Parts: sequence; C-alpha cells; structure tokens
Amino acid sequence: QVQLVESGGGLVQAGDSLRLSCAASGRTFSSYSMGWFRQVPGKQREFVAAISWSGDSRYYADSVKGRFTISRDNAKNTVFLQMNSLKPEDTAVYYCAARDGGLRNYRIGRLDEYDLWGQGTQVTVSS
Repeated sequence: QVQLVESGGGLVQAGDSLRLSCAASGRTFSSYSMGWFRQVPGKQREFVAAISWSGDSRYYADSVKGRFTISRDNAKNTVFLQMNSLKPEDTAVYYCAARDGGLRNYRIGRLDEYDLWGQGTQVTVSS
C-alpha cells in the first residue's frame, strides 16, 4: 500500500513560484498514476494536473496550463508540482492522489478515479 505525504506549501505573493512535493512510501510507486487536486473551503475539490506512471503523459486543468508543471521521479518515489506565476485564485489546499494503474484520460478529473490521497498542503497567494 502506498502512502502519500505532501509538502512545499506556503504563503507567497502573486507572481511567485512554489514547488510542491508528494513523497510516496511503498515499493510499487512506479506503477501508480499520480494527480494533484486542490480545494478551497465551501467548494468541491478540483483537478489540477495528472501524470502517467512513466511520466510520458501529462494532463492539466485549463486554469493552470502554461503555469504549472507536473513531474515525477520514480527513483525517489516523488511527484512534483511546479507552480509559476501564481495568482490569488490559486489559493487552496493542494492534495496529491494516486491511482493504481494507468490513467484514463476521460476520467482524470474524477475524484473516484484515484485510490489514495495525501493529507494536503496549504498554498496561499496574496495579491
């Protein structure tokens, strides 16, 4: 069983960058597809980005395309979310998610597509 722990959140100003990390325990990390979601109070958790187990396929929400980059290092059991040109509307708790198996691109934004979740890390962007 893989367990996920996010880190790297914080308080930044608009236009700044942050890199989130999601460290996974367990020896089968490389077989998991990974995603990042975010949630603000009172709203549904929303899809941000996803990456296939090999890293060859990557998907992004329109709201972050061109600003955020998802990547992974299977040797270090870690997935990253590089966030550039941050905006106040990016403020949220960011969650890492894992799917045991391949990505189905028509379902990547569904919460129930993922088997495991981390505890979240807060990102706050001030204007």
